[in-house]
Amino acid sequence: MNDPQDVKINLLNKPLSMRGWPTWLVILAGVIGVGYILNPGLGIFELIPDSFPIVGNLDEGAAAMAIWYGLLELFEKRRRRKENHQP
Repeated sequence: MNDPQDVKINLLNKPLSMRGWPTWLVILAGVIGVGYILNPGLGIFELIPDSFPIVGNLDEGAAAMAIWYGLLELFEKRRRRKENHQP
C-alpha cells in the first residue's frame, strides 16, 4: 500500500510529462510564469488584484508552481539525456 507521505512528495517532485502533459506545454507555462512573476506590466496587468486578501496572491502562487514544474521538466529532460549518452 502507498504511504500517504510518499504520494504528497511525488505530487511536487514528479514531472508533469510523466503524468501525460506535453513537455513543451509545461516548459511554456514555466516561461510564462517567470514573465508573470517579473511583472513587466508594472502591476497594470494582474489576473487577480493583490488588494483582495488571501485570494489576491493565488495568481502569483500559480505562476510559482508553473515555474517549479517547468524547472522539474528541464532537469528531468537533462537527466534522461545524460542516461542515454552513458556508455
